[in-house]
Amino acid sequence: MKAIITVLAGLLLFGCANGVEELAKQGSWNKIGYQDGVRGQLPRTYSALQKLGPADHAEYERGYQIGVIEFCDADFAYQIGLSGQYYTGACEGLPDAQRFRMEWQRGWSEYSN
Repeated sequence: MKAIITVLAGLLLFGCANGVEELAKQGSWNKIGYQDGVRGQLPRTYSALQKLGPADHAEYERGYQIGVIEFCDADFAYQIGLSGQYYTGACEGLPDAQRFRMEWQRGWSEYSN
C-alpha cells in the first residue's frame, strides 16, 4: 500500500512540475537535479546543463543526490519494474544497488510477460 501511495504521489508531483526550460530560467538547478534523480535518470552532463542556461552544477548535483536516493529505495523497485519504467543504472554505487536491481528485474520480467 505504501508503494502505491508513493508512486501516485510521485506522478502527481511530476504532473504539476514546471518544465526543465522554465526551471532553468528561474535558476532552479536544485529542482532540475531532484526531478532527474527521482525519475531514475542518469545525471545530466555539465555541457547538457549549460545548454539550458548558466547552470549551477553544484546545486543540480545536490538536488540529484536527494532525488536518486528516493528513487533507489529497493522496497519500491519491484513496483517501478512492474510499471514498465526502464532502469538506467542510476542506483549503481549506492549501498542497496544490487537489491534494487534484482527487485526491479523481478517487476520488469512480470511487466514484459
